[in-house]
Amino acid sequence: MPGIEIDKDYCKGCEQCVRVCPMQILEMSKEINVKGYFVAQLKEPTRCIGCRICAITCPEVAIKVHAHGTRFALFEY
Repeated sequence: MPGIEIDKDYCKGCEQCVRVCPMQILEMSKEINVKGYFVAQLKEPTRCIGCRICAITCPEVAIKVHAHGTRFALFEY
């Protein structure tokens, strides 16, 4: 099963990852990071397909996707 790791100290709360996730598994939390931004969080991690669109879209490179040997591709890269 793929996993998403969000570095809360780098996240600036732009919500781009939330908008582009095809499975709608990300949301903004009420937690504030050290820079004063609301950060992204996983709401349904088991539904992640490992497409990496959230990581590609993140301008702060705050998201890492671990596919554990399996990769589901929505697009030809």
